Amino acid sequence: MDKKLKDFLLNKGYCKVKLKFTKTNHFELKASINGNKGRFILDTGASNSCVDFEHANMFGLTVEDSDVKAAGAGAIDMLTQVSKKNVVKIGKWKSKKNSIILFDLTHVNMALANHDENSVHGIIGADILKKTKAIIDYQKKYLYIKL
Repeated sequence: MDKKLKDFLLNKGYCKVKLKFTKTNHFELKASINGNKGRFILDTGASNSCVDFEHANMFGLTVEDSDVKAAGAGAIDMLTQVSKKNVVKIGKWKSKKNSIILFDLTHVNMALANHDENSVHGIIGADILKKTKAIIDYQKKYLYIKL
């Protein structure tokens, strides 16, 4: 059945992206922002894709202050910034004009470190998953995104 799903999606114009399952029960993937590669957690519960403040320069992000407060993973009312018109690439999929939220991901990376996992640069959230018509194959550990 899995092969049929893969073949069906590839024939419908999807590409597949390998996911790594972490000890914290998250999927991790590689993506690039503005041509710079990074490691990201795939988070269907995150409304927006995010990058840690400390990696803004690494990804060439032009930031503006934001009135929006972030919440998640036990933290609330976190200050944010926003960067607009960014090029995001995941696998063969590429999109321009993506907004990226910047906030402090220390709590996320501390949780990963406590489980001997590598830190991440950010989170790929529902904004991009919706845009790509994403389908997650949990069993085979692949993300399928529409080209």
